[in-house]
Amino acid sequence: MKRYIFGAAFPASLMLVAGIVPANAMQTSDSPAADHPAPDAIVVTARRLDQARAAVQKSLGADSYGVTNAAILALPGGDNQAFNQIMLQLPGVVQDGFGQFHVRDDHANLQYRINGTILPEGLAVFGQTLSPRLIDHFDLLTGALPAQYGLRTAGVIDIHTKTGFANGGEAAIYGGSHHTLAPSVEYGGTTGQTNYFVAGSYHHDALGIESVDGERGALHDATDQVQGFAYLDRIVSTNDRVSLVAGYSNQWFQIPNPRGLIATSPQPVQGQTQFLSDQLDQRQLERTGFGQVAFLHDSGPLTLQLGGFARYSALTYRPDVVGELIFNRLAQAAFKNDLALGGQADAALRAGGGHTLRFGGFVQHDHTLSDTVTQVFPVDGTGIANGPPIMIPDRGNRQALMASAYAQDEWQFSPKLTLNYGARVDYYSAYRREHQISPRINWVWQPDGKTTLHGGYARYFSPPPFELVATASLTALAGTSGAAQALTATVPRAERQHYFDVGLQRKLAPGLMAGLDGYYRLSRHMIDEGQFGAPIILTPFNFAKGRVRGINLYANYQRGPWLVYANFAMAKGQARQIESGEFAFSASQLAYIAAHYIHLDHDQTYTGSAGASYAVRAGALAGLKLGASLIYGSGLRSDQTAADGSDIPNGAHLPGYAQVNTAISYKWAQPGIEVRFDVINLFDARYQIRDGTGIGVGAPQWGPRRGVFFGLSKDL
Repeated sequence: MKRYIFGAAFPASLMLVAGIVPANAMQTSDSPAADHPAPDAIVVTARRLDQARAAVQKSLGADSYGVTNAAILALPGGDNQAFNQIMLQLPGVVQDGFGQFHVRDDHANLQYRINGTILPEGLAVFGQTLSPRLIDHFDLLTGALPAQYGLRTAGVIDIHTKTGFANGGEAAIYGGSHHTLAPSVEYGGTTGQTNYFVAGSYHHDALGIESVDGERGALHDATDQVQGFAYLDRIVSTNDRVSLVAGYSNQWFQIPNPRGLIATSPQPVQGQTQFLSDQLDQRQLERTGFGQVAFLHDSGPLTLQLGGFARYSALTYRPDVVGELIFNRLAQAAFKNDLALGGQADAALRAGGGHTLRFGGFVQHDHTLSDTVTQVFPVDGTGIANGPPIMIPDRGNRQALMASAYAQDEWQFSPKLTLNYGARVDYYSAYRREHQISPRINWVWQPDGKTTLHGGYARYFSPPPFELVATASLTALAGTSGAAQALTATVPRAERQHYFDVGLQRKLAPGLMAGLDGYYRLSRHMIDEGQFGAPIILTPFNFAKGRVRGINLYANYQRGPWLVYANFAMAKGQARQIESGEFAFSASQLAYIAAHYIHLDHDQTYTGSAGASYAVRAGALAGLKLGASLIYGSGLRSDQTAADGSDIPNGAHLPGYAQVNTAISYKWAQPGIEVRFDVINLFDARYQIRDGTGIGVGAPQWGPRRGVFFGLSKDL
């Protein structure tokens, strides 16, 4: 059930104007004109095939929140901001450190699709591989998903790219606070029966990762990022299209330093026994490249899309050897990469009698390499032994296979009631072999033209992110200052869920829509992730049992020059008993969590977002746009100190916060020049996202302080 939280879908009355027409309206004869359609016909054919592709990827009964490119541009920062900042404007999406976000109290468990084809996961922690510049619109699908969606089930981010039919583009430069400088260029067009779009950008600033102390200027926190994207398609016939999507990102980060901390070592390291935290020099490099090729066929009752994909992802951590040995008694240089190759097939068959059958399959093969060199002190019975640090190399590689198949039937039982039911089977083979058959059922009831109710049940199977599973040998570090507290390292399992969802949407007045969704989730082998050690590489582990419940409320108004939206979510996520990756936890943590349900570290009770924009469309100020946005959180979890002095993992939460952003822009239509002015964190709220405590939390992180940014763009 699609609802545009900010940005609107085309009304049905405008579809013909936009070139989107019913499938049967585009059938042509086998004439030379059909083989070599006119430019206008190419545009119309492309739009119709886009519509056909969307019909294959149906989200009936799920919760679907949509965002358009126009809405992105209206937000403070526009398409210069990172993708995660746009996601924070959607219902139930929670902000976290390292640029992460959580949907409905799940840690990650997100699947990205580009034009219907799955984009395999990567290793990036800080970097946002996907730029908003490539997006025409996207949908966040969550709740009880139909059978065609699996493996990553907290949310499916379904991105539809620009295709550049206008034979034009834009060059822009953006910058301001935190030494920000971000030039970009994009261009798209049509030549013959081929459509293309390309975009490239560079970004530099001095706040690459969240500050660790909340001061206005973060210490040692610069980043340089390069991104490129290309889309190419060719209309083979009125019923067939071949498309190619490719992208690359290269992102370098300094790891921010705390100020004024001094550590000492009983043994000298390169002649030093003392180190000031201000002087630490730790860096991380993240690289990602991906490519997809797809063939789309649409004729009569059948629509079919076949796709192949590849993704290479690499992460390199370069330590400050002297500083980390003195502070942590361990310094680890790490390199990890993952190559994923796979294919996907999806089909929709309009069988008549109100039935639409959908079926398909997916297969992916991964190969990952982990290469670390750890420097540690030898340890004897009294502590660190005499002598220099020692180096311990550890190199390993593994392979994984995932395969899925699904079938489902969308049955329009009556004009007001539609039922969607089906099942999928998933198989996973890596560190262990697992599989599951997962039934799904959804219903949508529209008693009148203003009200829509929906509900559903989904059985989910989510393997652990293979590329993140720790591969280092624990025994290799035994007898050193880097030894783990425990040598137990059970391999993570796939999470298995029962998911229930129900919701209501109501049109209250012209342009005004409101709704609510409620959900309840029961999990076995619940997957969470944590940062354990200096390299910023997240590692998955399992809780034996988990339970999550929540409610999302949302409203949006769009009429004339106004766009206004507001979202509010309440959630509670808990789990108990660590059953994998035990080496990363202390004995006291393992004992407490084995006996008690604890809050998940990313559990936030209340989350909200809101925004408004106004566009002047006539008069002397035509081209002027004003906008503002808000994010609110009641605070992520932190450890609590009990009356007896012991720690209760995730027993407390950080203080709540609100961040307000504003935007103003003006475009001169004739020369095609636009200027914009954005203020991020208008009231300079100083708030903490993490305080460094909690299960799997490695460091404190603070929200950004007030920043002022300017942009200039020119149509090409």
